[in-house]
Amino acid sequence: QVQLVESGGGLVQAGGSLRVSCAASGRTFSTYAMGWFRRAPGKEREFVAAISRAGIFTYYADSVKGRFAISRDNAKNTVYLQMNSLKPEDTAVYYCAAKSDGYISARSMEYDYWGQGTQVTVSS
Repeated sequence: QVQLVESGGGLVQAGGSLRVSCAASGRTFSTYAMGWFRRAPGKEREFVAAISRAGIFTYYADSVKGRFAISRDNAKNTVYLQMNSLKPEDTAVYYCAAKSDGYISARSMEYDYWGQGTQVTVSS
């Protein structure tokens, strides 16, 4: 069982930066692949970024590639999403998720554990 708690969301102006974090409980964090997803108002949840269990492999949605960076610190049981050059269309609730088999994926149905989400609002 893994419990995930996101933090770091907030209000930022367009063009600004924000880093959200996800702290995981348990001693097996380093065996999980981790992902970030988001849900904007009135839209379906969508994939943002994923990172393999050792942090060697990463994968991004086209909409955030070059602007967002996912990273993890297994010693701290934490995964991060650094968001730069933010746009109003990045406004959403951001969720982190853990995938037991350790392989990255953009498919939300493959993730086993989810956090409660953190709100990110980008003003124009």
